[in-house]
Amino acid sequence: MATIGEPTLKQLLYLEAVVAAGSFRGASQKLGVSQPTITSQIAALETALGMILLERSRSGAIPTSAGRELLPHISTIRTEVNAIRDQARFASTGASGVHRLGVPPTLGPYFLPEVLSEIHTADPTLRLYVREETPRELENGLLDGRYDLILTTMPVELAGFVVEPLFGEPFKLCAPPDHPLVGKGELDASVIAGERLLAIEERHRLFEQMQALANRFGARLMRDYEGTSLDTVRQMIGTGFGLAFLPALYIRSEIEPREDVTVLELSDTPSAREVVLAWRPTAPKRQLYRKLASQMRQICQTKLADCLHPA
Repeated sequence: MATIGEPTLKQLLYLEAVVAAGSFRGASQKLGVSQPTITSQIAALETALGMILLERSRSGAIPTSAGRELLPHISTIRTEVNAIRDQARFASTGASGVHRLGVPPTLGPYFLPEVLSEIHTADPTLRLYVREETPRELENGLLDGRYDLILTTMPVELAGFVVEPLFGEPFKLCAPPDHPLVGKGELDASVIAGERLLAIEERHRLFEQMQALANRFGARLMRDYEGTSLDTVRQMIGTGFGLAFLPALYIRSEIEPREDVTVLELSDTPSAREVVLAWRPTAPKRQLYRKLASQMRQICQTKLADCLHPA
């Protein structure tokens, strides 16, 4: 069985350039490299891989089927190499660089828009690549290096992370506009005993907090009608399926502008979920993350004090 050699990045980029130009001469002119150099490097690539990659003729060169199949992979490699160069450039100039931030879907979309523009203004070199997953998946991703830091809620189940408190997010009771309790001012919490309460799916940590609130106030949690997202819970409230305790930032972002669901005032204020920023203690940029947590707390105190509790 023939041994496959190791192609070099230069050889692959030369191949891509020849295909794009349609000839060795065109690639030579574009790259500023002699034509014999490109010819010999592609010949070495074909020898290493044991296949013909270009169909050569007097009029130029076109890729063979094997050559065409390599092109998407070469494009991916070139993109990744450019990203490595960008990261190195940021690091060498003292810039903050690109960091992978994981957020829960029940929090990130309603909190990050409130803080990211100010964070970017304070540090234009900081780039946050944001992805959404459930808190348990976020913790596993932080542990195995898929994330550099995560925005999540307590309790953090995996030990060993640096956990920096940001704020407490209260829950508020929401009802359909035609519910009998609407319009009666501040309500004693006992009035919702026996009421039907909606919740989000159990895979979200928020489910556990919704369940605890249902137990605390003697309401019935409707397990047969769990929402896949906060939006589906809101929509079910609006159609009269039941009531639900929803987090304050979601209400601020998605309910107050629409007014399709009514927020009830309870004399017994529901508890809040504690939101934190977490990272590995060995993270090279841990001082940056601590500064970022401080910035987020400050923005919450000046911009979101009407709906959040200080950490």
